Amino acid sequence: MHRSLKMFAALLILLWGAAAPRMCAAAGKEDSRRHPAQETGFLNRRIQIGANIYRYQVYLPEEWRRDDRKLWPVILFLHGRGERGQEGMWQTQIGLPQAMRDHPERWPFVVVMPQCSIDRYWTDKDMLAMAMAELDQETAEFHGDPARTYLSGLSMGGYGAWELARTYPTRWAAAAIAAGGIFWSYAPERWQQAPKLATEYAQATSRIPMWLFHGADDNIVVPRQDELLYAALKSAGGRVRFWLYLGLRHDCWTRAYLEPELPKWLLSHHVETKSAPPFAERTVIPLHPPALKLAPAQLDAFAGDFVDKRGLVVVSLFHQGDDLFQKNHYGEITELAAESLNVLFYPNGSSITRIGVERDPQGRVTGLVLRDDRHEERWERIKPALRNHNQPE
Repeated sequence: MHRSLKMFAALLILLWGAAAPRMCAAAGKEDSRRHPAQETGFLNRRIQIGANIYRYQVYLPEEWRRDDRKLWPVILFLHGRGERGQEGMWQTQIGLPQAMRDHPERWPFVVVMPQCSIDRYWTDKDMLAMAMAELDQETAEFHGDPARTYLSGLSMGGYGAWELARTYPTRWAAAAIAAGGIFWSYAPERWQQAPKLATEYAQATSRIPMWLFHGADDNIVVPRQDELLYAALKSAGGRVRFWLYLGLRHDCWTRAYLEPELPKWLLSHHVETKSAPPFAERTVIPLHPPALKLAPAQLDAFAGDFVDKRGLVVVSLFHQGDDLFQKNHYGEITELAAESLNVLFYPNGSSITRIGVERDPQGRVTGLVLRDDRHEERWERIKPALRNHNQPE
């Protein structure tokens, strides 16, 4: 009998050992269902309004947490005409969403990105109502701060942003609009009321700090739209910045959303109950800085081959007459210009990319550092003796 009890006890221990991991795993799964981990980044969302289901996106910063109850600043972003649809994702391709991918550290916001239906415009009342419903839904779920809710849009989305600014002037702490306006390309008759409309919009939105961006060569939404609105807001005692980018056409938004100051400027504003003093700033931004004219000896100082960290020749610099050029390892030749003796740029290319020049104590060029908006890469100059040694005899 005693032996039978011992065998029965051993059997119970074996059974418990086999079942315990499954029971713990099941408990863990049940716990995760009760307290799901919140994903961050770009999330698929949907909302039903009447009989219609709309798909859209919301962006949560990596630091967002469901259980800390921290209030987060929120941006409502309206895309342009080319991103309309019903799949709910095309609007993340350009503008603010693209800038967030490039520099998530700059954008500590919950960002709501509605999508306008393919056959509609953001100025349609039902599309604006849909955008506001999505903003309300995401603000409630993801702890949005009503005092730090911002508005932004580009092109057709800029048209919609102006409508929302006029309709809900106390909702927004600030607004940033690129290539937008109030004279819709699909309603040209609005230009006949240009002075009257500009005054009406300015008076309705004068309490909202505005930052307007436009390309000087924009032939789709002409910069005169923002010129008129800037003048009207200034006359109405508003707070407005207007940056006009020389050399850019309709797509000024890529440059605008990459301005490091923009997210900081947004965060510096809260919904205010008291009126702030008026402010107006109009700034013309050149595409490239003025080029420094270099003497022949200064041009000679740049000439040479430059290698990456693996020792491969990446670029060679040379000059012809007064012009400096770069030849890459594919044989492509690009003109360079000097912003200073220590900074080069591409006069026919990117307005953002710069090449820093490293020098030794005697002032001789020892390396180049390529910097764009996302990264930097260093190239070391091959010393003349090493360069001659590597050449075939």
